[in-house]
Amino acid sequence: MRVLAVVLSLLMGLPAPAAEPGQPMSAAEFEAATVGRTLYYNSGGLAYGVEQYLPGRKVIWAFLGDDCRKGEWYEDSGFICFVYEDNAEPQCWSFFQSDDGLLARFRGDPFGLPLIAVEESPEPMACLGPNVGV
Repeated sequence: MRVLAVVLSLLMGLPAPAAEPGQPMSAAEFEAATVGRTLYYNSGGLAYGVEQYLPGRKVIWAFLGDDCRKGEWYEDSGFICFVYEDNAEPQCWSFFQSDDGLLARFRGDPFGLPLIAVEESPEPMACLGPNVGV
């Protein structure tokens, strides 16, 4: 099935889907890999968004060019789930360490393009809109 997805991606001119290297990260592994960092994510080779990971499993997320949203994360049945101030519906992901960077795949979408953290910074996010200076 993976070979078919790669062949279709090549034929359509899309980047091949990234393979998950091994088992998803545990909550402890995810926390150790992210706390105190700001990660910039791409999807399909295009800039997607940025998330700042704070102590106490708190986060600040923004799609690129959009307002910041405060939230928090928790582990649920092996997934890392996020809830944000403007959306209480959990957004659950499997995270993997990969050669390309931290890779995230949305729960229930095994063939969708993953998010890949392509840049990391210890600096806080620059927020637009109502949370300026967060």
